[in-house]
Amino acid sequence: MARRLISSGSTFEADMGYSRAVVDDDWIFVSGTTGFDYRTMTIAQGIVEQTEQCLRNIEAALIEAGAGLSDVVRVTYVLPDAGEFPACWPVLRKYFGTVRPAAMMISAGLADPRMKIEIEVTARKRAG
Repeated sequence: MARRLISSGSTFEADMGYSRAVVDDDWIFVSGTTGFDYRTMTIAQGIVEQTEQCLRNIEAALIEAGAGLSDVVRVTYVLPDAGEFPACWPVLRKYFGTVRPAAMMISAGLADPRMKIEIEVTARKRAG
């Protein structure tokens, strides 16, 4: 299977030279994804709303790749303020509660001060 690139249409992808996701055989690597609504290039103020939007953005990339959130095997969360992470847990449980991928949270600065969370996932398409 050839390597396939997936774009969300975000201006960030063209500006920085990356893809929203890369499909390589059964593997799907979704880039760090923030809470921007890429259709309007707007971002909500709260971390809970941004987390929801991150996961909708990730889900859209996975669907385009022929997979879904249930195929996620690894997730990395990056937050500038680690103290805000517990507020995200109900949203994360909503999307990953039954999937339970391997996970890690890092506290680090993000590219834009409006960003409160960035999420990166790796997924593997299941046979059939």
